[in-house]
Amino acid sequence: MSGVDVHTHLAPALDRVYTVDGPPDLAEPERLESYLDTAGLSGAIVSVPPPYYRQDLTGGDAVEWAAAVNAGLTRRLSGHSRLRGLAYLPLHDPAAALDAYQAAGDSAWVGVVAGAGGRCPSLADPAYEPLWRALEADGRALMLHPAQSADHRLADFYLHNLLGNPVETAVAAAQLVFGNVLAHHPGLRVVLVHGGGVVPALAGRWARGVETSRPGVPEQDLGVRDALRRFWVDGLTHDATMARALVEVFGADKVLLGSDWPFPMGTPDPAAALNACPALAGAGIATKAATVNAAAAFGWSAE
Repeated sequence: MSGVDVHTHLAPALDRVYTVDGPPDLAEPERLESYLDTAGLSGAIVSVPPPYYRQDLTGGDAVEWAAAVNAGLTRRLSGHSRLRGLAYLPLHDPAAALDAYQAAGDSAWVGVVAGAGGRCPSLADPAYEPLWRALEADGRALMLHPAQSADHRLADFYLHNLLGNPVETAVAAAQLVFGNVLAHHPGLRVVLVHGGGVVPALAGRWARGVETSRPGVPEQDLGVRDALRRFWVDGLTHDATMARALVEVFGADKVLLGSDWPFPMGTPDPAAALNACPALAGAGIATKAATVNAAAAFGWSAE
């Protein structure tokens, strides 16, 4: 099966020393290409992993750091035509995120990636409007990848990842839905990783909150279920039942292939993760996810 894995990571080749805790393969694009060969895929979309998000930096420092990270990822990907990068944006500072986006304005990027949650303000904040307009005008996808959870209760049992990551994704998605951001920016393309986190399990509850006019829930210009179908999601759920829920909540045309390579919480065979659900296997969802869906989300097919 040819196609694209949209959720892979490599570390940037920085001019300065910056040490992170992660798999050694993060510095080896050749290892990523070897994985693609084994998985039968033709290309991968690559972003820097969360330790490089540096949400402690704001203003000019955040813009400078983003520029260094993006230049480093460009160097890491140089000479590897099967790999295309996402430019990192410091989304926790709306003005810095816009400046970083404008500075990164290279057509070689197939989109941008930013941290969801952590120190990030609500994505419904009007301060983000210039960025949403710029992304919409340029037709560039925004991948929201969970940053470090700010909830101290998740320090034990690896819960910052096992629970914090899917919750942070859902919080960011909820802000875009309930804040009418997706309704007001019909051309904005947003990709959620890890199967959209806990969003599929909450879709009905969110819709019920609107139907019963819960306090603080504004009138929706786009119904919750219609808004959720505006997102793209990777298929990294680790569960056949939840894989099927992706199609039911987001739509068969919005499911993407994602491995989270090279991290242990990922999968070495993202197509098998979708095909574990007989209904999805019979409908050829994995093939569609890796090809036409990826091209629709990122404008790149790696053919």
